Amino acid sequence: NYRWLGGTLTNFDTIRKRVKRLHELEEMENNKMFEVLPKKEVISLKREKEKLKKILTGIKDMEELPATIFVVDPKKEKIAVAEAIKLSIPIVAIVDTNCNPEEIDYVIPGNDDAIRAVKLISSVIADAVIEGKKSTIEEEIEEEIEEVKA
Repeated sequence: NYRWLGGTLTNFDTIRKRVKRLHELEEMENNKMFEVLPKKEVISLKREKEKLKKILTGIKDMEELPATIFVVDPKKEKIAVAEAIKLSIPIVAIVDTNCNPEEIDYVIPGNDDAIRAVKLISSVIADAVIEGKKSTIEEEIEEEIEEVKA
């Protein structure tokens, strides 16, 4: 629901530091450290935590830059597209008639304004990613088994 945070890809090290700070604040709260701090400081820390949570929740478990990005509306998410282009990260995108498909590596022609179409395409892409990850893990396990046998 929130806009793309500028620098998410191009300034990834700084984003990782902010994610680390979010984890620290969550850990402080879970370990009841907020109870021993002054009330004013607790309010400030909780406010900081909520702000970080709002902007970083979707990427807080991302340890490295993505191999590919999936964009629903390249016209609306032009910052994300520009960052991916700058870092040579391939872009898969649903491209409507109001977008320029030249900057997109893998174009999916479709109506990016129709919720049902976006849900359908997104779920197919998500399923493909999950299946691909499963296959990769299975191949790695098979390779390890063969190494142990040899």
